[in-house]
Amino acid sequence: MPRRRVAPWGYAGIVVVVGISLVPTIYMVDLSFRTTATSFQPVLVAAHPTLINYFTVLTSGHLIRFFLNSAVVAVSSVLLTLVCSVMAGFAITRLKVVGRSVVFYWILSALLIPLASLLIPLTILLKTLHGMNTYWGLIGPYTALGIPFAMLIIKGVMDSFPSELEEAAVLDGASPPQVLRQIIVPIIWPSLMVVAIWQFLFSWNEFFLALVVMTRTSMKTMPLLPLYFEGSYMTNPGEVFAVLSIVSVVPMVVYLLVQRWFVSGLSSGGIKG
Repeated sequence: MPRRRVAPWGYAGIVVVVGISLVPTIYMVDLSFRTTATSFQPVLVAAHPTLINYFTVLTSGHLIRFFLNSAVVAVSSVLLTLVCSVMAGFAITRLKVVGRSVVFYWILSALLIPLASLLIPLTILLKTLHGMNTYWGLIGPYTALGIPFAMLIIKGVMDSFPSELEEAAVLDGASPPQVLRQIIVPIIWPSLMVVAIWQFLFSWNEFFLALVVMTRTSMKTMPLLPLYFEGSYMTNPGEVFAVLSIVSVVPMVVYLLVQRWFVSGLSSGGIKG
């Protein structure tokens, strides 16, 4: 099928839309290079940029600790979400489990629950289980919140997966765990990348639950770092925007590195329901 050529005005429209969407990001980065005296000047680009804000943030001693906390929480939640959702998806789509459709839709119903409505019960539960200011106090809820979306992706691609390969492996003596590990997982790998990227970005950028659970400074994650530099009266906006620029770098870099697998995972059937 021949590819359609995009008209020149189409490219011009794309450039305009992208340019408009980048204005807030450009303004954020520009504010990070301003001093306190020039932070509130109504211009898009500062006349005399400075690196003092980044120097203050990088030498504060909190950036590395916050970064490590976010990395531990995000990576752990991604691994747990993948393991749980793959095993559950395989059980629902391939094993003769009684009530599997009910279980699947019960898991999907969690997508209807807003995170804000879970803050109070989660806080009470974590206080009871001594999970406040611990890594698992965030890893557990993030994993539970990520499994419904992951199940939607993984079950969709497993439903479109041909069963002949599995039947041939079973005839050769393979057990269900071997079929899952050696046949299904390598084939649905692009869709697993979609889940991993989505879950990583969610875990890295989540703010409200981390704000409630991590009250100790040594356990806070990267989205909470701007609050440390904000102060009582927002006396130095440059430092806050420098932190915001640094926090946004990691998701951008991660997505740029794996965007090829992300797009291929979506186009390979990962969004089928």
